Amino acid sequence: MFQQLLQQIVNGLSVGSVYALMALGYTMVYGILRLINFAHGDIYMLGAFVGFWTSSWLSRFPGLVRHPAAAIFLSVPVAMAACALLGVFIERTAYKPLRSAPRYSLLITAIGVSFLLEYLAMAFIGPERQNYHRDPWLSTNLHLATEVSISVQRLLVIVISVGLMLALHAIVQYTRIGKAMRAVSIDQEAARLMGINVDRVISFTFAVGSALAGAAGVLIGMQYQIEPLMGVMDGLKAFVAAVLGGIGLIPGAMVGAYTLGMVETLVKGVDIKLWGVQPSLFADAVAFAILILILLVKPSGLLGKSAREKV
Repeated sequence: MFQQLLQQIVNGLSVGSVYALMALGYTMVYGILRLINFAHGDIYMLGAFVGFWTSSWLSRFPGLVRHPAAAIFLSVPVAMAACALLGVFIERTAYKPLRSAPRYSLLITAIGVSFLLEYLAMAFIGPERQNYHRDPWLSTNLHLATEVSISVQRLLVIVISVGLMLALHAIVQYTRIGKAMRAVSIDQEAARLMGINVDRVISFTFAVGSALAGAAGVLIGMQYQIEPLMGVMDGLKAFVAAVLGGIGLIPGAMVGAYTLGMVETLVKGVDIKLWGVQPSLFADAVAFAILILILLVKPSGLLGKSAREKV
């Protein structure tokens, strides 16, 4: 039983890593604009397809990519670059003109952009599910202990995700643009008076968040099938992870994502039937049950602090 628990925890790290990359995009945009970018899940979906097209193109030239891991490492930055450009384009065309409008206008626009991306993908890509080329080497299991193992592809997901999160931490904490992001998140008007180009900071935030979502799309495509509506459920779960940890807080997004990934994986791993029903059937519902619970008990999230607002 203990070894099975360890195995599910290892699997949960892989799932949580993908949720973390997506949740960071939600939390950064919310921290800057107080906007829930519901199109974020669809940017993740497009990142998965860009990675799929890139890896398919690379597979035509076996002399160019001699190791299966090389195709992954090349697909990730291509998908990140494409999604970063898309994120900036969406921010400039759909969100920037509405910054002075009521907040619900931005929210409705975000939902509209989400539907637009989904149906454009359905029209031009097609509704069919696609599979990445999976080299047998990626399915090789590495044994961590007795009856506890991790596949090479899951290990790559964790390593790449952690590497990207460390890079984000370095950008936010030690670079000039990172300091500007923190200033804008605290007070836009004060940051503008201090000479910070707020528009550039907001665009950079969308670029970074969208790039992380694109990387998450490639990493999830390594393990599962991809299709135009894949961003709906995964995007909502990443949003739940951001709220769980404390939306607007980068550490909170990571804590919430790994917590959600662990809980979801543990529920899926339960083999005991309760009242004749397999608990794994409710794995997706658990995420939304957690959302309701955290909003009732601690609306600011696990790492968030309650703040009073003057009216």
